[in-house]
Amino acid sequence: MRAPVIALLLACGLAAPLRGQADTPIRLEGRVPPAVAEAVRAIADSVARAGLPVRPLFRKALEGGAKGVPADRIIAAVGTVASQLAQAAQALRSEHVARDPDAIEAGGYAINAGLSAGQVAELARGNRPPQAVAASLQSAGTLAALGVPPGQAVALVHEWISTGRSPDQVLLLPQQLQAAMARGASPAQAASGIARGEQPGASGNHPEPPSHAQDRSHRP
Repeated sequence: MRAPVIALLLACGLAAPLRGQADTPIRLEGRVPPAVAEAVRAIADSVARAGLPVRPLFRKALEGGAKGVPADRIIAAVGTVASQLAQAAQALRSEHVARDPDAIEAGGYAINAGLSAGQVAELARGNRPPQAVAASLQSAGTLAALGVPPGQAVALVHEWISTGRSPDQVLLLPQQLQAAMARGASPAQAASGIARGEQPGASGNHPEPPSHAQDRSHRP
């Protein structure tokens, strides 16, 4: 798994200095098998050399370790996360946001949730201040993780941005979706209703960030 991941990172052409203290690797010793810790550090070194955030890799490894997942599956899942980060960075590079670690992590999360790299780039291209690219990707990714078809999720976030909704309103889209689903609507029906203005604005906490929101696929 490590060789293909490293090859993909190199192909992205994203060589950059190692990331700063904010992205310091998480300690794995005693929390995952030694073979996993060694493999994850090797993958993380390659990811860091490509200028990508590494903490999602360590979180994925710890998730697998906490669940008692076999070592080979944890390593494979970490390699998948690395590939998704590289795909997100490559997609964002053409939109001049590839150096934003939050956007890269949110893009990787969105790809994991079902968006394509092209849809990640599309969201970045259509983003407008005061919206943050990372928040738009987070919202679309969470909608997809909740079951909204990826294209519909992207279109809904685009519509919210283009009609001048606030950043908080964009972040709260998944919460609105869940409220509509609780009344019996399917994810697609709920998203359509929100787009038509049938669901009143929700209030409360923001949806969880990419590192904690629902992860439907690539579980170790």
